Amino acid sequence: MYATLGIATTLFLDLHKFKYPKMLQKIVLSLLLLTIVYSCDEPTSTNNNTSDSFDRGALLTNLADNIIIPAFEDLTTQLTALKNKKDDFIASPNQSTLTALRTAWLDAYKAWQHVEMYNIGEAEKTFYTFQMNVYPANTSKITDTIETENVDLTNPFYNDAVGFPALDYMLFGLADSDSLILEKYTTATGANKYKNYLSLLIDQMLSITQNVSNDWKKNYRNTFVSSTDNTTSSSLNKFVNDFIFYTEKIFRANKFGIPAGNFSDTSLPEKVEGYYSKEYSKQLAQESFQSIKNTFYGISLDGTDGKGLDDYLKHLNKTELLNAISSQFDVIDTQLQGLNNNLSQQVVDDNTKMTEIYDAIQKSVVLFKVDMLQAFGIRVDYADADGD
Repeated sequence: MYATLGIATTLFLDLHKFKYPKMLQKIVLSLLLLTIVYSCDEPTSTNNNTSDSFDRGALLTNLADNIIIPAFEDLTTQLTALKNKKDDFIASPNQSTLTALRTAWLDAYKAWQHVEMYNIGEAEKTFYTFQMNVYPANTSKITDTIETENVDLTNPFYNDAVGFPALDYMLFGLADSDSLILEKYTTATGANKYKNYLSLLIDQMLSITQNVSNDWKKNYRNTFVSSTDNTTSSSLNKFVNDFIFYTEKIFRANKFGIPAGNFSDTSLPEKVEGYYSKEYSKQLAQESFQSIKNTFYGISLDGTDGKGLDDYLKHLNKTELLNAISSQFDVIDTQLQGLNNNLSQQVVDDNTKMTEIYDAIQKSVVLFKVDMLQAFGIRVDYADADGD
């Protein structure tokens, strides 16, 4: 661009210097300006149908068969266990069955962290993630809905009254002690309604997860792995965008930035994930970050290393970028380990650590969103309104 601008300027000055007719000067100047505009109008991405010879099909196959589908199967298994513990609790609400139900909730919630990123296919069509993990839960809506019968909880109106955050409230937040929580399900007025709502929540979570998982295995898997072009609607382009969106919005903003007050005038400690359980928000964040790393490196749930985004960068000889991403992962890992198990308490005690990890994640976002997308020739396909 700058070379073109310099040449154009020199030519125009020469025309003026040697007193060529003004009409000729104007014509040449117009042509030069068009040349400058054309040369400056460089595309932000090389997104097209050309091939860089990387085997996108192998990467997509590893993602589908060894990472995404097994993650949905694992979540289905954990939610089935959660349903069984729920049935035990409803049949006999006591401290033992409550503790077992809480443990199953945590196991399923950690499995969810390895699924939430994959908001494509049936999950995208049915707004699956919004029915599973909109937090903080709307406790007033939950209380009102408990009193209402024949409610369709899949209606978007109830997105903040269902899923894991709603269970967090139902199992940990109904009262200040376990004995008082148990009263809600035993001797209190409306105890049966509380048990019914708890049952509906978990049954719905299992049902919609089975639908998404089954669609991957029976339908969407083949569509996903066969779409190997470099186009806006092709599988890898959409998937990479979902990967970056998850890192930027779900991991960086939701888990750290919003509670820390990065998007508001004050910190908001009540907006952490797992707020009512008070001790698992860090664990959930660590599981989420592990899912980001596994996806980037192509590592399956059982630890097998397959084709990942890192292999694509290696193929393109982007070693320096790959090393920068890996180094930033290490920084985030270290900062995560130094946080309070209760991220809400971390905000209250030392919010600086929350803003620091937000900044560390943001550095990864820039590496992904600018450098990696440019290397892959992929455009950003989602709106960004927070100035990143």
